[in-house]
Amino acid sequence: MHARGLVRHPGPGPGFWKETSGMQGIPGSGASRKTVVAAAHVAAPPFDLRGGVAKAVEVIADAARTGARLVVFPESFIPGFPIWAGLYRPVDAHRFFRRFAENALLSDRGPIGEIAAAAARHRIFVSLGFCEVSPTSPGCMWNSQALISDTGEIVNLHRKLVPTFYEQLSWNRGDAAGLRVVQTSLARIGGLICGENNNPLARYVLMSEGEEIHCSCYPAIWPFRNPLGGAPYDLKDAIRFRTAAHAFEAKVYCVVAAGTLDEPTIAAMSEGDEEVEAMMRACPRAASMIVGPTGELLASRQGDEEGLILAEIDLSVLVELKQHHDMAGYYNRHELFSLRVRRERPRLLESLDAAPSPFDGETELASFGAAAE
Repeated sequence: MHARGLVRHPGPGPGFWKETSGMQGIPGSGASRKTVVAAAHVAAPPFDLRGGVAKAVEVIADAARTGARLVVFPESFIPGFPIWAGLYRPVDAHRFFRRFAENALLSDRGPIGEIAAAAARHRIFVSLGFCEVSPTSPGCMWNSQALISDTGEIVNLHRKLVPTFYEQLSWNRGDAAGLRVVQTSLARIGGLICGENNNPLARYVLMSEGEEIHCSCYPAIWPFRNPLGGAPYDLKDAIRFRTAAHAFEAKVYCVVAAGTLDEPTIAAMSEGDEEVEAMMRACPRAASMIVGPTGELLASRQGDEEGLILAEIDLSVLVELKQHHDMAGYYNRHELFSLRVRRERPRLLESLDAAPSPFDGETELASFGAAAE
């Protein structure tokens, strides 16, 4: 089996492709389970809920036209990543937080239904990174990742367990209710957000549930040190290391979508501040990639040019690799180690009324399939 890696670039018309890799995959036995997966290497319209939804629908349609059965979006694609928190003092950044909250998505109603309807209309699975806002508090938000089925159902909602560093100025801590693998008609699909792909316990939960495709999402840049005055944090290398490690240890295919940095985002975040703009331009860029179960790079893209990264994968080869390393099976000592996960979604208010309130703070997974009819 050959894994085919392709990138679709803006070009003169449909079918303008560039071959990026043709690496030899792993021969397997039994029935083939080949499919095409895609990572959307795209920029998020900053502080623009309607623009983000419209662009997501467009990308979904474009991915479906390529023959992809799954498309993964970058971290917090709607309404963009809160990068200002790493560039300004907190006391000077309240205006950004307000715009961010005003353009966040509810996970069970409203505009997210348009994205789910697009998934159903084009019969494609979608992993959507977005900023989720609480239905009871407009200032409470989570860094979330929704898995939408090809029938328009939100089959999983994962909230990042711990916002990283300055992200905690914008996002609440998540929970383990969505830390799970979903059996779909395509594959057993799981996912993690950005830095939590470092978390060995979270990754092991997904391994133990038989994950086959792992969806990861990242921002375009993530300044840890001032890139104008010292060695910057190389986000591309961090993504590559984490992705290869999970693919190899879990024996899965990893589909990684990272954002791109465009001029509207630079303008929205810098607001004419030349130092902030210089810092953003100097930050190393993230990379989108698709990595196979031995850690091999099947397709990748880095930089600010948008495009779809595609690879044809064969899920039937995964079982053979578990013969020598099955971390959730024989290659572990379950009588020596155990992991317990608390899956309930925390609720601050629990009403004892006879009739439940529609605003009890607990979000249910939703189906928008009817909207696609």
